[in-house]
Amino acid sequence: MQITRQEIAGMDKRFRANFINSLSGFKSANLIGTVDMQGISNLCIVSSVFHVGANPPLLGMIMRPHTVARDTLQNIKDTEEFTINHVNSSMVRQAHQTSARYPSDVSEFDAVGLSQYKSTLLNAPYVEESKVRIGMQLRSIQEIVLNKTELVIGEIIEVQMDNKYVLEDGFIELEPMNGVVVSGVDAYHSTQIIDRLSYAKPDASASSIRGHAK
Repeated sequence: MQITRQEIAGMDKRFRANFINSLSGFKSANLIGTVDMQGISNLCIVSSVFHVGANPPLLGMIMRPHTVARDTLQNIKDTEEFTINHVNSSMVRQAHQTSARYPSDVSEFDAVGLSQYKSTLLNAPYVEESKVRIGMQLRSIQEIVLNKTELVIGEIIEVQMDNKYVLEDGFIELEPMNGVVVSGVDAYHSTQIIDRLSYAKPDASASSIRGHAK
């Protein structure tokens, strides 16, 4: 099967959205917590969080165009902080429900039945049910001219998680926390590790380091 750019452009809008969103494969599932200038909390699910750099510790995410009200993006611009909360299997339905378009004066925490947790380091709320919670300080917002989406880059100022999931070499074991991934815009999947492999070198084959990471 071959699908050309012209055929993609001619697809039904909803079909095209599902097709292209599925095409890139599995993505992380995170809830973004923010608060507005009146103190109303906001929560939305995103599948676009990615690693930018480790020193300084930066994460990025792509936000949809600000052509209509985007409470999360506006709150980040106003307060310059947000939280990233991993979604796990026990909260999939509530997390998905945050994508509904609730009025700006309605907190998604209350609407979907998730609990807020506040840190002393920032005002943006965490999701108490999440097992990996990351506090972020805004560092940059850049418009992507091609489609008017916005690239949000933040610096990690705090991580909250049980230290039993962090191995001696710094690797975080996600599977014991029942984390989930997303394909498309509405399919949620559990994960299963295949292996961890040694640092790749041109003169040697990679070997398994699972259980004895170095």
